[in-house]
Amino acid sequence: MQTIVKLPATTGMEPSTDDLDGWIKTAGSPAMKTWVLHTSADGNMASGIWECTKGSYHATYSAYEYVVLIAGRITITPDGGTPVTVKAGDAFVVEHDFKGTWTIEEDVRKHFDVRLK
Repeated sequence: MQTIVKLPATTGMEPSTDDLDGWIKTAGSPAMKTWVLHTSADGNMASGIWECTKGSYHATYSAYEYVVLIAGRITITPDGGTPVTVKAGDAFVVEHDFKGTWTIEEDVRKHFDVRLK
């Protein structure tokens, strides 16, 4: 079994353009693209690239996510919580029970790792 996998470039790959499950547009006309580049052999983790244009969503998470923001800026506000602004170069984690608003202030591109199970 292969124990290291180099993720492919997104060039030439067709992304999913569907909004993520649990994400509802709340302002503007944001559009997202998602490339799942690898799923672990046991099906527990997925890694990929996500892009989104300006606007906002109310997001309800059901999985833990680790993110490295490659480009852009987002203000993420948990329901009833304090806003957190992240920009290109920042790494952050979203816990599986997160509910709140993602305001995409500049078009973004992020690398993600999501625990699926």
